Amino acid sequence: MLVPVKAFHEAKARLAPALTPSERERLARWMAERVLDASRGRPVYVACDDPGVRAWAEQHGATVLWRAGKGLNGAVNDSIATLGRLGWDHVVVCHGDLPRPTALDVALEAGTITLVPDRRDGGTNVLSLPVRSGFSVAYGPGSFRRHLAAALALGAPVRVVRHPMLALDLDTPRDLSHPLVKEALPTWLRTIPVNPTPLHVAAPVT
Repeated sequence: MLVPVKAFHEAKARLAPALTPSERERLARWMAERVLDASRGRPVYVACDDPGVRAWAEQHGATVLWRAGKGLNGAVNDSIATLGRLGWDHVVVCHGDLPRPTALDVALEAGTITLVPDRRDGGTNVLSLPVRSGFSVAYGPGSFRRHLAAALALGAPVRVVRHPMLALDLDTPRDLSHPLVKEALPTWLRTIPVNPTPLHVAAPVT
């Protein structure tokens, strides 16, 4: 399992209209800990470039892959190559900012590139791939469609898994009001006033 983690104090800037800097930092740490907890029983590598994240990852028993100055895509691609040199054949990349990172096993199918998009089919929350597939990540707005096209172009087996829990992320204040998010948030954050409009949750499709 490869988990890229941004410096906690810099994370979730788009939640600024709803949360203070200290709340955003605390929330980012809370989500990252949930991802590591969901990965228990698997070797976990954390790609980071922040000393605080490095110390945090080591405290949680993860192996740190220090990737200073590479940006998200460079850090992930470089880390995947490193895992290949360490003898791993397959890697699951899970972002460290998922509020309900359950059922990670649904993304693992040996020899197959598996994409788990967010609930808007915009980003790629979880990506599972053979280390030597030749696939390069390209995160950013619209990454799911970009990743899907790249995977199909390789001619490798490809799956798209839409899972209601793994599809959740917290990018905007409105995301905090999603029913599946609200029921999982720590008690200190549940009373944050945000847009209460419920959002559609798609059923799992594989």
